[in-house]
Amino acid sequence: MRINALFLASLFVAASVQSAAARVNVHIDLGSQRMYVNSARGSYSWPVSTARAGYRTPRGVFSAKALQPMHYSAKYDNAPMPHSIFFNGGYAIHGTYATRALGRPASHGCVRLSPWNAARLYSMVRQEGATISISGRR
Repeated sequence: MRINALFLASLFVAASVQSAAARVNVHIDLGSQRMYVNSARGSYSWPVSTARAGYRTPRGVFSAKALQPMHYSAKYDNAPMPHSIFFNGGYAIHGTYATRALGRPASHGCVRLSPWNAARLYSMVRQEGATISISGRR
């Protein structure tokens, strides 16, 4: 009986480790304006744009709350937000067509990526889930 309990406990731990490892880990560094991604598909480092002066990108640890293949911002003139990954209220990681601004603060608070990288991240998060951490100073 005790061996069965130990066996079941070890299976539970193994399953927990596997499911935790399957999640996409996304880290956004506000200082360097870079996103670091680790997933079952590989590791990536991409330039991003976060909040410009007068706005803020929230810091902390979040999970992906909602995914939308194409969202239009009701707050900012129906601005397109392709491959949106919402993580904190109206804050999202999403693609941008303003790719020249990537690598420096330029948004109203969301985390912007190139359309190609946003599509890739969206696909990973949709399949694996995500833990999103944001730290650093602009």
